[in-house]
Order: sequence, then C-alpha cells, then structure tokens
Amino acid sequence: MKHSLMTLAMTLAFGLGGVANAATSTSGAAPSALASASAATPNPAYGKTAEAKTGMSKQDYKAQKQRIDADFKAAKKECDTKKGNDKDVCKAEAKGKHNVAKAELEDQYKPSPSHDAKVKKEKANADYAVAKEKCDAMKGNAKSTCKKDAKAQYEAAKGNAKATKTAEKK
Repeated sequence: MKHSLMTLAMTLAFGLGGVANAATSTSGAAPSALASASAATPNPAYGKTAEAKTGMSKQDYKAQKQRIDADFKAAKKECDTKKGNDKDVCKAEAKGKHNVAKAELEDQYKPSPSHDAKVKKEKANADYAVAKEKCDAMKGNAKSTCKKDAKAQYEAAKGNAKATKTAEKK
C-alpha cells in the first residue's frame, strides 16, 4: 500500500503540482492552485506518423488504468481515517487526482488536441472541487470570498482549456 501511495504521489506531483500545493495548505487563504495546475505542456506527438502517436501499447494502457484505479481506492481508504471537512477535502483531492490521471493516460495513449483540452479541464475541475471543500471550512465573508475566488479561477481555467482546444483545431 505504501508503494501504491508513493507511486500515486510521484505520478501526480508532475501532473498536479498546484493541487498538491493546495492540498498541503490548510490555512484560511483562498486556494490559488488553479493558476499553476491548469498550464499543461503541449504534446510533441502531433503531426507524427500514426505509429509514433501511440506512446504505449494496449496492454500498457490497461495496466496503467488498473494502477490508477487501485491508487484511487487506496487514496479513498486513507480518507476514511479523517473526519469532518478534512475528510471531504481528502475525498475531493483523491477524486480529482483520479480523473486527471485518467485523462492524462488517455492523452498518452491517444494524443490529440481534444485530449490535451480534457486534461486541462479535469485539472480545473479537480482544483475547483478541492477549493470549494476548503472554503466550506471557513465562515461568513471569508467563505463567500473564497468561493467567489475559486469560481473565478475555475472559469478562467475552463476558458483556457476551451481556447486551447479551439486554437488546436485551426
């Protein structure tokens, strides 16, 4: 189990650096992970032959997908040890990391502009879900401001993903 968690942590450290930073910060400040996590690197496989586009075999794809699912189950199980809002934040992080990892795997298996956009969209969704859960721990004006900031960052990241997809089509 430690190996699975370490693998998950290392895999997601590269793909979700912003979420990992947001996850470790439990201060009352509004999360700003969206800005850092939504920037994805372009896929160099575009324009190459069909054979070069697929970065992995179907067997590798299935194995990676099973690993992602196993890591998700382990992360959810770890969340069960927490209570209250910390548990909600943990579950949102686990679900977000799972969805991003699946989108990244799909992009590695079948690279395309739409898969790149999906990765960005999943990162934005994950960051927003975690931010909303963190905001729930706050009260009054701070909570309201936190949720507004999170929503604004989410909308900006979604727009960025949509713009990337549209630009890639042209």
